Amino acid sequence: MRLSELSEHSGVSTATIKYYLREQLLPQGRRITATRSEYDASHLRRLRLIRALIQVGKVPVATVREVLAAVDDESLGRTTRLGAALWALPRAEEADPQAPATREAQALVEDLLTELGWDFARANGALSPAYRSLVTPLARLLELGHPVTVAELTPYARQMASVAGHDFDVLETLPDDAERAETAVAAAILREPVLLALRRVAQEEESARRYGP
Repeated sequence: MRLSELSEHSGVSTATIKYYLREQLLPQGRRITATRSEYDASHLRRLRLIRALIQVGKVPVATVREVLAAVDDESLGRTTRLGAALWALPRAEEADPQAPATREAQALVEDLLTELGWDFARANGALSPAYRSLVTPLARLLELGHPVTVAELTPYARQMASVAGHDFDVLETLPDDAERAETAVAAAILREPVLLALRRVAQEEESARRYGP
C-alpha cells in the first residue's frame, strides 16, 4: 500500500507516519521510485503497536525505540527477545531496596517462587522488572500493616500460571518471533487492564451469587 493508504488503514496521519519513519520507530517501506515507497501489513501492525505504546501507555519516544529494538533483534533467543522487549517498558516507581519492608517483601517473594518451583524467576531475581514490580506493592502492604503470606499468594500465582500458558498458546499461533514480541508488548499495554477489569466483574458476580443481588 502507498503511504496515504497506510495512513487511512491505521488512522495515523501521514505527517505522523513520516515522523515515526525519521525516528526509526517504523521500518522504511520498499522503495518503488525516488519519491515513493510501498508498505505492507507488517507496517500496519507496527503502527498499531507504536500507537498503543505512545497514546495508551504514555511511553516516551526514546523508550519506544528501545522496546522496538528488542522486538527486532533477531540475534536474541526467543525468551530473551520477549523479555528484553517487556523489560524495556516503563514501570511505576519502585520501593526503596534498603527499606525493611522491601527486604521483607523480597524474602516473601523468594519463598513464594520456591513454593511454586519458578526457578527461572528466582534466578533472575531483582534483575527482572517483573520481580521488582511484585516486590513493590507487597512492601507497601507490609508497611501499612497488612500481613501477606505465601499461602495467600500461591492460589493467585497458580491462576496466573494458567493465564500465562494461555498467553503463550496465542503467541505460538503467530508466524514469527518479531510478531510474537510485538503482540506480547501490545498485550502488556492494552490487555492487562482488561484482566483487572474482568477480576472486578467476577467479584461482583461472586458477591451476588453468595449474598444475593
